[in-house]
Amino acid sequence: MLSSLSPCPSPNLLFSNSKPLSLNPNPRRLSFPLHCSNSTTTSTSTSTSTPATAVPTPSTDEVPQKRWRQRKFYPGEDEGICEEMRFVAMRLRDESAESEAMEKDDENTWQPSMEGFLKYLVDSKLVFETVERIIDESTNESYAYFRQSGLERTASLTKDIESFKEQGFAIPEPSPPGVSYSTYLKELAESSAPSFLCHRYNIYFAHATGGVGIGKQAFQKLLEERKLEFYNWEGRKLGFYNWDSDPQVLLKDLRDSLNKLSKHWTRNEKNTCLKEATKSFVYLGKIVRLIILL
Repeated sequence: MLSSLSPCPSPNLLFSNSKPLSLNPNPRRLSFPLHCSNSTTTSTSTSTSTPATAVPTPSTDEVPQKRWRQRKFYPGEDEGICEEMRFVAMRLRDESAESEAMEKDDENTWQPSMEGFLKYLVDSKLVFETVERIIDESTNESYAYFRQSGLERTASLTKDIESFKEQGFAIPEPSPPGVSYSTYLKELAESSAPSFLCHRYNIYFAHATGGVGIGKQAFQKLLEERKLEFYNWEGRKLGFYNWDSDPQVLLKDLRDSLNKLSKHWTRNEKNTCLKEATKSFVYLGKIVRLIILL
């Protein structure tokens, strides 16, 4: 059998001038003879085709590998969303200090007026009232965890404003900073719970920390050490639970609740919350400045 086979012709013979090479019109089905024989006639029998040789797989060095990149972790992320917001607040504070060129804190830097302070109380009441009504009346399950926290300020502000009215002070209508913030909070509560709860937390946090300092300065300059209900947290009782009158203890409870809830948020929702933290500081800053602006 092996003697009947002859070597394949030279490649030059395939392209000789004696007879043109006929190509298959379909390039994908172009076949070449597997062996050559001595027979001068073309065999009419159909031979079984041999499967094509598999294309060798390129080595891993030749295939570009997709580089795996670790997700960026945010400052304070391992401790909770409230800690992440704290880092945002610190960054904004540092930027504000630089922009103010480190002004000296003397008697002429902060001069409150009674008219401005009343505007501050009225606008604050509108904002707190808006937040607390949304929390109490909304059907969103996320808001139910923050009802009756002990930090509510609407009732206290109502008493303070009524007391000033009885003393003959003219009580102003809510000003643009308070009205715009209240409107924005209502819209936000319908569209994004993480964003709204971010504002709610920062509103109470700002008042229970920096707001107390503002009140003390106002007392010294305007109210002759008179105390306001706005800056008084009395312990209350609900069922078998006694609330501590210390606002820092109440804030800790608020942080714990928000951190637990935020574990169910996506990273995009947390990022949106951090962006809203910046907006909340801007809105609150405009309301505080009413104390020194007429």
